[in-house]
Parts: sequence; structure tokens; C-alpha cells
Amino acid sequence: QVQLVESGGGLVQAGGPLRLACAASGRTFSTYAVGWFRQAPGKEREFVVARTRSGVSTDADSVRGRFTISGDNAKNTVFLQMNSLKHEDTAVYYCVADSWPAVTNSPRYWGQGTQVTVSS
Repeated sequence: QVQLVESGGGLVQAGGPLRLACAASGRTFSTYAVGWFRQAPGKEREFVVARTRSGVSTDADSVRGRFTISGDNAKNTVFLQMNSLKHEDTAVYYCVADSWPAVTNSPRYWGQGTQVTVSS
């Protein structure tokens, strides 16, 4: 069973950085592609960024150039480095996993989410 646990959320000032981490059970990152979604208050969940098992990534226009996904397969951990944060980045961020390209639109496996709040 795939289990994903996010950490690293919190309150940050606009323009600042924040790094999220996602720890996975077993061989998740050697089996599936991984990524991040987010859901802002009153909005639907949206795709943020994802990477294949070989490390190729794709991201949403809204975060391009500011957010970066990386991973440590040996530690079963994936990171989301967020820079130049904006108020509109405020959301609950979810770690996801699935085959490619399902991980970018309808992933089967979700973490519980971690809140990121950007103060303006």
C-alpha cells in the first residue's frame, strides 16, 4: 500500500522560500512518478509539478521558474522547493504518486496535505 506523508508547511512572507517534503512507504518512488497538487480555499485542486522516475519534470505555468521538484530515491523522499512565494500560492499542498501521465491529472495516491500560507 502506498503511503505519502507531507511535512514542511507553514506561514511565510511573500517573496520568501519554503521547502516541503514528502516521505513515501516502501518502493513508491522507484515504482511511480511523483508530484504535487494544491487546493486553495474555495477552489478546486490543481496540478503543481511532477517528475518521472528518471527525473524528468513538468510544472504548471503559475509556478514555472519559482517551484522545483527533486527527489532522493534512496530515502524515499521527494521535495518541493518553493521560491518567490506569492499570496496566491496559499493552499493545502498534497504529495501524489501514480504512473505517468496520470500523476499530472488524476493520481491514485494522495498524502494528507500540508498547509502553506503566504502573508502579503
